[in-house]
Amino acid sequence: MLKTLARLSLIVAGWMSLALAIAGVVLPVLPTTPFVLLSAGCFAKSSPRFHQWLLRQKYFGQMIRDYQAYKGIQKQTKIRAISLIWLSMTLSAVIVGKAWLAVMLFAIAICVSLYLWRMPNAPSPSQHIV
Repeated sequence: MLKTLARLSLIVAGWMSLALAIAGVVLPVLPTTPFVLLSAGCFAKSSPRFHQWLLRQKYFGQMIRDYQAYKGIQKQTKIRAISLIWLSMTLSAVIVGKAWLAVMLFAIAICVSLYLWRMPNAPSPSQHIV
């Protein structure tokens, strides 16, 4: 009974974190990558079927496989993510128009950018070891 409850809880947590990851694609303050990785971890411990499904996804699958294999992400993914973070944070700061909120958004952008940049580089698909 307790094992089933723990498994179901992990499945629910996996789907909730995946929903947050998808929302993070369009919302500037909500990060995508940590929620995708959390979702993969939850599914890996609770549902091999959902885990394999997530690994096969076009947009998130490669990121998860790279993180599992190399504890990092590809350099072009980093550059794309950091560029989108700064674009969305700048746009948000302009729309909001409050200096204190703009400072907070830029502080978040700096922290997330540094975190991503310091993460190890996974090899590009052409360099993956088969």
